[in-house]
This record gives sequence, structure tokens and C-alpha cells, in this order.
Amino acid sequence: MMELEGEKPKYGEPRKYDPTFKGPIYNRGCTDIVCCILFIICILGYVAVGILAWSQGDPRKVIYPTDSRGQFCGQAGTPLETKPLLFYFNIMKCASPMVLLEFQCPTTQMCVEKCPDKFLTLLKAYTNKEDFKYYKNFCKEGLEGLTVTQILSSGLCPAMLTPSKPFTRRCFPALDQKKGGEITVGNNSKFDDGEGNIRDAKDLVAGVKNATVVIEARQVVMKIFEDYTQSWYWILIGLVIAMLISLLFIVLLRFLAGIMVWVMIVMVILVIGYGIFHCSMEYVSLKSEAGSNVTLKDLGFQTDFSVYLHIRQTWLAFIIILAIVEVVIILLLIFLRNRILIAIALIKEASRAIGYVMSALFYPLFTFALLSIVIAYWAVTAVFLSTSNQPIYKVFNETACDHSRKICEPANFSTSSMKAECPDSKCLFAFYGGETVYHKYLIGLQFYNVFLFFWCANFVTALGQMTLAGAFASYYWAFVKPDDMPAFPIFSSLGRSLRYHTGSLAFGSLILSIIQIIRVLLEYIDHKLQGTQNKCTKFLLCCLKCCFWCLEKFIKFINRNAYIMVAIYGKNFCTSAKDAFFLLMRNMIRVAVLDKVTDFLLFLGKLLIVGLVGIFAFFFFSGRVKAFENTAPNLHYYWVPILTVVVGSYLIAHGFFSVYAMCVDTLFLCFCEDLERNDGSLARPYYMSASLHDILLEETEEPTQSSPHHINCQMTNTSS
Repeated sequence: MMELEGEKPKYGEPRKYDPTFKGPIYNRGCTDIVCCILFIICILGYVAVGILAWSQGDPRKVIYPTDSRGQFCGQAGTPLETKPLLFYFNIMKCASPMVLLEFQCPTTQMCVEKCPDKFLTLLKAYTNKEDFKYYKNFCKEGLEGLTVTQILSSGLCPAMLTPSKPFTRRCFPALDQKKGGEITVGNNSKFDDGEGNIRDAKDLVAGVKNATVVIEARQVVMKIFEDYTQSWYWILIGLVIAMLISLLFIVLLRFLAGIMVWVMIVMVILVIGYGIFHCSMEYVSLKSEAGSNVTLKDLGFQTDFSVYLHIRQTWLAFIIILAIVEVVIILLLIFLRNRILIAIALIKEASRAIGYVMSALFYPLFTFALLSIVIAYWAVTAVFLSTSNQPIYKVFNETACDHSRKICEPANFSTSSMKAECPDSKCLFAFYGGETVYHKYLIGLQFYNVFLFFWCANFVTALGQMTLAGAFASYYWAFVKPDDMPAFPIFSSLGRSLRYHTGSLAFGSLILSIIQIIRVLLEYIDHKLQGTQNKCTKFLLCCLKCCFWCLEKFIKFINRNAYIMVAIYGKNFCTSAKDAFFLLMRNMIRVAVLDKVTDFLLFLGKLLIVGLVGIFAFFFFSGRVKAFENTAPNLHYYWVPILTVVVGSYLIAHGFFSVYAMCVDTLFLCFCEDLERNDGSLARPYYMSASLHDILLEETEEPTQSSPHHINCQMTNTSS
């Protein structure tokens, strides 16, 4: 539809011919200076938060169990170095509901060298010298000259010992269940509680259960950590294989783009098909296995994830998911077959560009190194912040007391009014906290740590995008390639980006970080309100999460194209974002038809690499192949290294293929600029090659001057 005379075009004026324009502008100035200064100040503040956290935090609080005095069991270089286990005086008191509220058993806890291995009461041990010597290992100091009654009233010893086993550095009764369902401890169904009562072993179950609620997650984490220590070198080998396959694939794309894309498509279909076949065989093989027909709903959550692989419904779910993915890919290939041919030609053109800028293939390693530093700094700071609380002691008692659960000081508690009013009360370590100004604002510091993590990570990603965009733009706008290109396009573009456009990079990444932190807050609110929210609140939260997810994707798209325009013209972020958006809107059909189809093909490449490495990792770590049975490490959860390898492989493949994706996006945006600036005549020739002209122009519109366009493109290509 023609624009009315005098009316401003909806998406801005097209670019006009400028004979002085020769690609990325070198004489440029600093952009978005205010945001650059703000970013530097925030980084300095981030360093200050890290120093403060490191001075106040103590990671030992999450590594070692803590006794009733707030001391760390098993810490090297302390008197408790040889006592790594935590012993509960009366595990049955852990059955109190307060355990789940305060995450602490209302009983004395002390560090011991090993857990008790036999039944023994204090009354019985006191009459036997050898038994009492053994019993003292589980008592406090100062027993000399005291009677049994005095020892118990002073809380110096437990009333009884039960056979126990270490579990996540804590001593828990060695409970067992006989075939008839009878609970036993140390092969006995009854025990003496040390107070003259004979009790059933099942009375210990509630205490053990509540005590382990707090540390059950830690148990899983510790097992996962152990798996990593056993398999880290195999994980590294898997990631190296993924890197080599990715690099080989990229190099082959450079010379055999058309063949490699079709090989990739066929192999993706075959890999998914093999996955469906393997899952079907597992599903059929479990038909005769007892208990395999249990539903996932009835099974519930299990910390041992291998249990799910013995359920037929799990494999059925895998079959359905893979079948849907297979069908969707095949349908897309059928309906987009013509556009795929065009996209393959576009990838060939991108391969030529990468051939002139080969150092771009290794730039993702630099980005990965920077992101590793950002992630490591955030993780270490988060750990130190979360462990910078002070030990809090509270009053625990067995009888009614007005001071129950109040904060106390163990140093002077024996002479305090609290002890006088509640003689049987004890001042025990409860948890880590604090009432100082620092501790009050600790949650704010954690929030600042998360926000700066997003900002820095997005900044590093943005720097990579702008650097690659500047390098590939210098290739496109070089009339004679490679003579008109800089000697080192990547280093030249990186220098310009850091020197002139740190503010623009910070501005774009700040906008994205704000949206991401809002999404994190929405997830946090949803988690906190779980179980208490009504349907209206659920619907509202779901809508907000969906809207901000879409907004994040849109901002990423805008930022990516804005960085390309900044790399070319050197303007500020807002102007570049507007120019890029309007340019894309003026070429909307080409964007939908070509750019996204190319992204789809590159995604299939990532999927292929992840699939190949993932299948290899599955057969290796699961021990399904006899050749690897003696080589594979013994693990608690073999899915831990498999998932690590799969996720790592995707990130590696994404890093290499992101170079191609950025190259395609940059060439596409430069092509749109070229069309508006030039007309293909001798006076205003196109910078695009003849092949790129055929791909993007003749396939998406009816050219009005096909012959002159083609002739001039051929001339340009010949001269280049």
C-alpha cells in the first residue's frame, strides 16, 4: 500500500545512499556514558559486597555439623578434628513438632569419634569400669565424683545408648524392619530407655524421621557431590568429545554446508527414532517385572531417581515425548522444504564470512571463560553471605517454662534468672542468625548479588554479540574481500566495543536483567504462596510469569539486533534499537521466511550433538554396555554425570553455533541496509555477493530490475 504524500512512513525512512559509508564506522564516540558510569559503580559495590561477605561468612557452617555449643565437628586444626560425627543424647526428643519449625532437636548434641555400637544404660555402665570408660566417649567432661542422679540432672550424659550408624555425619539408631514388619534396633525389638522403662524400637522411628527431614536434602547433595568426585574426569572427557564434534561440524559446514545440513537433518531424525526404539524395548522388557506397573503418582518423589527407570510409565512418557518431537520436526521439514533450501544457501554464505574471520570460531571460549568467572564469583559470594550469620542459642526444656525457646547465652546461662526459674532447662545451639544491621540487610545483599550476577552475565553475552557483529559487518561491507577488511576483525571489533560502547552494552543488559530478576521474584512468590493461594491468585501469577517470559524473549531479540547496529554505526543503544526494529519491520517477510528457518536448522545441529554425546554418556555411565562395565565408575546416581554431560554439551554446541547464528543475523541486517542504500547500478553497486543476492532478493520478492541487479552482483563478486 502506497504511503500518502507528505505522510511519515510507519516504520521510519529507509536508508539513503551515502557514498562515504564503507561499513563499521571507525570515527565514533562513547555512547550511553551515564549507564557506563552506573555499571562501574555497581561493579565496585559488588566487589565491596564480596569482600564484606568473605570477611563475615564461614563456609564451615554448611560443611560440618554443629554441636550444642556451636562448635564444628571434625574441623581440621581443632580439638574436635578426631570427632567428625554428631551424637544426639535423646533422639526420641527429635519427634517434637518444633524440629520442623526450628530445624533443631531439643536435646544435647555433641561431637564424637564414632557412633555407639551397643545397647547400654548409664545406670548399668556406672557399675562396670570398662563399660563406664566406653560410656564416657558420649558424655561431657566433669563426671568425676558424681552419682548417676547428679550426672543425669546436670545433663552430662545420655540416659542410654542405642546401636547407631553414621548418616550424613550424624549418629542415628540402626533401625531395621523384619519380614513381618516389626521394627528393630540392633536386632532387638525393645530397649531400656535408661529411666527404668522398656520401650519398643518403633518409638525411635518418629525421632529419626523428624531429625532426617532437615538433612535429607543434604544427603542427596552429598551423594551427588561424591558422584562428581568419582566421575569428573569422565565428564570432562565427554565435554571434550562434545567440543571436538562441534568444532568438526563447524569446519565441515565451512566447506560442505549443503551436504552437512542434510546429513544433520537425517541424523537428528535417526537419533530420535533410535531413542523411541530403545524406550519401547525398555517398556516391553519391564512388562514381566514385579512392581513395574506402579504409576508415577503413586510412587511419589524418590531421592534415588534410578527407581523411576524401573517403572513402565516412565518409559511410556519418554516414548510419547520423543514421538511428538519426531513428528513436529518431520512436519516442519515437509512444509518448510523450499525455505530450508534457501536457508542452506544462507548458511553457505555465512560459512564464507567465517572463512575470512576464522578466529570467530574460538571467541566463544573467551566468552565461556568470562562467564565462568562471573558464575564462580556469584556462587562463592552467595555461600559466604548465607553463612555469615551468628550462632543463636535458645532455651530448651522438658517441663512448662515461660522462657521456652527464648534466646540465651550459654556462657552465663547456669547463673541466669532463666535457669533459676526453669531448673531443667538448657541453653542449646538452635540455628544461625543475627540481629545486627548487617544481618537485617542480609537478604538485600543476597538480592544485590543475584541482580549483579544477571547484569554481569548478560553484559558478557552482549559483549560477545557486539564483537562478532562488528567482525562480520566488516566482512560484508568490504567491497574487495579481504583487502578492505581489518587485519584482525575480532580484536578490532572487541576493542571498539569496550572502548566506545561499554555504556550501551550495560544499558541493554540492565533492561534484560531487570526483567529476569522480576521473573525470579515471581517464582519466589509462587513458591512461598504454594498451598495457600486460591485459583484467582494462581491464574494471575501464571499470567504474569507468561507475560514476563515473552517480554524477556522480545528484549533479547531487540538487544541482539541493537548491538549489530551499534557495532556498525556507533550510535547509542536506544537509537540503534529503534533503527534495527524499524529496519526489520520494513523487511518483515524476509525475517519470518529466512532468518527463523536458519535458526531452526542451527538448533537441529545443537540437538544432534547433544543427542550423540548423550546416548554415548547413557550407555557408558549406566553400564548397559558390557565393554564399559569395568571402566565406568560406581555411582549413587548415574544420571548425575549424564545430565551434566548433556547440559554441558548443549552449552558447548550453543557456543559454537552461536557464531553462525550471529553471522547470519548480521549478514541479514546488512543485506537489508544494502538494499535500501544501493540499487545495484554501476554508480551504486550492491555490497552483497551474487549468491546472497539470489538467496535473499529473488526468492522473497519479484525483482523489478533483475538483469542489472544480477550483472552488478556478479561484478561485485568477481572483484571481491
